[in-house]
Amino acid sequence: MKRPLHGGNLVWAAKQIGCPASSIMDFSASINPLGPPQSALTAIQEALNSLNHYPDPNYQELRQALAQWHNLSAEWVLPGNGAAELLTWAGRQLAELNITYLITPAFQDYWRTLQGFGAKIETHGFNWQDLDPVFTLKNLPRKPAGIIINNPHNPTGKLWKKETLLPLLEQFKLVVVDEAFMDFVPPEQQQSLIPWVSQYPNLVIVRSLTKFYSLPGLRLGYAIAHPDRLQQWQTWRDPWCVNSLAAAAGIAVIQDREFEQQTREWLLSAQPTLFQGLLEISDLNPLVSQANFLLVETGLPSSQLQQKLLHKHRILIRDCLSFPELGDRYFRVAVRTQAENQQLIDALKEI
Repeated sequence: MKRPLHGGNLVWAAKQIGCPASSIMDFSASINPLGPPQSALTAIQEALNSLNHYPDPNYQELRQALAQWHNLSAEWVLPGNGAAELLTWAGRQLAELNITYLITPAFQDYWRTLQGFGAKIETHGFNWQDLDPVFTLKNLPRKPAGIIINNPHNPTGKLWKKETLLPLLEQFKLVVVDEAFMDFVPPEQQQSLIPWVSQYPNLVIVRSLTKFYSLPGLRLGYAIAHPDRLQQWQTWRDPWCVNSLAAAAGIAVIQDREFEQQTREWLLSAQPTLFQGLLEISDLNPLVSQANFLLVETGLPSSQLQQKLLHKHRILIRDCLSFPELGDRYFRVAVRTQAENQQLIDALKEI
């Protein structure tokens, strides 16, 4: 099997060492280890009786719940089969422009959708080792252009300030902001552009419900954008993109304040402890992150380190070979429970 481009490929990892996928501790996918919440499981159980019916093609109940969560009208929200599906339609519209700017290192799915629709791409790096990262786009084209960026940034975990992103809305015909990990940022520190979406019809925000609520197998995300744009996307995609169980779980989890609080308390404690543990290991240099994952510089090639951890300890980390700017000297790890994080630290110390 080919080396995976994404984290969380336990089937690939299991084949490497000939063991069941269930026996591998997965640090490669940045998923909340506390979930799925009981509220999601209960909602799924109750929704099983609806499996003999098609979902509402307009997902009105789910859209209304998401809109209310963000103080919007339902027509400004479009649920999707994970954030990946919605990024596909954002990429189709970006490809219609003369050029799309990509801030690198960049999530592999951005390349997938842009190249799939034949977009002309121009990459711009930034000093991602700075605590307060910024980027400068010079020589902007006079013709219509677009940009796609994620906040917090993947794979570095850096959080762009609103003051850095808001000028993009005046510069570009289409601005796509992927906020898949924004929920992990404490509310008082979040830098979401959702409050500006009604003022800028050229703004698209993509969100995920699968990472914070630990539901990647259900595939559920949503886009927030001008209703005209979302109506056009609806004409492009297959009907019933979101299954009934995912829709029911989504409505339930965004109302689960207890799980939200538990997650924030866990991350507030677990992330700095993992960071410090990695920092104390020779030849490792973790970067400060605002997300539920850490990018780590390594003296040992990350592909070798990945194999050693997998074969000796059945621990899977994310190498960063799919980010050309990082090469084989960085790896990414999710923040998991305190006990699991300690197992990772002990294994890395041994290696």
